[in-house]
Amino acid sequence: MTVLGLALAATPVIAHAGAHTAAARNLLEAAVSGLDDPAKKDIAMRLVSSAENSSLDWEAQYGYIEDIGDGRGYTAGIVGFCSGTGDMLKLVERYTGRDAHNALAAYLPALREVDGTDSHDGLDPGFTRDWVKAATTEAFRRMQRDERDRVYFDPAVRGAKADGLRTLGQFAYYDAYVMHGEGDDEASFGGIRRAALAKAQPPSRGGDEVVYLNAFMDARVRAMKREVAHSDTSRVDTAQRVFLRKGNLDLAPPLDWRVYGDDFHIG
Repeated sequence: MTVLGLALAATPVIAHAGAHTAAARNLLEAAVSGLDDPAKKDIAMRLVSSAENSSLDWEAQYGYIEDIGDGRGYTAGIVGFCSGTGDMLKLVERYTGRDAHNALAAYLPALREVDGTDSHDGLDPGFTRDWVKAATTEAFRRMQRDERDRVYFDPAVRGAKADGLRTLGQFAYYDAYVMHGEGDDEASFGGIRRAALAKAQPPSRGGDEVVYLNAFMDARVRAMKREVAHSDTSRVDTAQRVFLRKGNLDLAPPLDWRVYGDDFHIG
């Protein structure tokens, strides 16, 4: 071991500052607790469901579908896939890639036509019925979970870890992804994060985590208030901020919060 130590000490140091910064960032990411822990991921799903469905039972939402009047057409499934925002279309396309004869495949032309609008043209009257029917199959349930992870959960958690955020911060990113989409405009996740960075730095850049999360939540609230359908900001103000004020950065139970007038508890 002494010889090895001498050999290492004698090795020329050629790494530049950028490499040291990257190494430090990697160490920080490795030390960050994860929302992708199965127990914490279930908590995340229940928190989102409390806001999206007024219920903690997120697994009961595979067959959920309705037009909630927010300009996004039909909202459905475990994270609110929308016929007007492209994620529902991509879900059905990928599902059809696995099962060409599924009950929703026939609606692909209509989903392409209504993408970007709140129209139901070509979807009514059978689409909602067939969505519920498809949701009784494990194949479609698995497809919803896969798309949730691919489009929302995985990039949100990966980005939050890169910013040095612990579980609560990872959830704040994930919830913002679900509501606003990835994007880069002011009303999307990318714009929200950019606005937060203008006010505070995340831990990966030497900033204080609580200060940065407050800045992120402030930016998120401003983005929500730009849309009448999302102007109730309680999913941030009386949920995420409650945990932040208590210093519960690891999102550890028990958790008590209030969303859209309803009280929730996870013991």
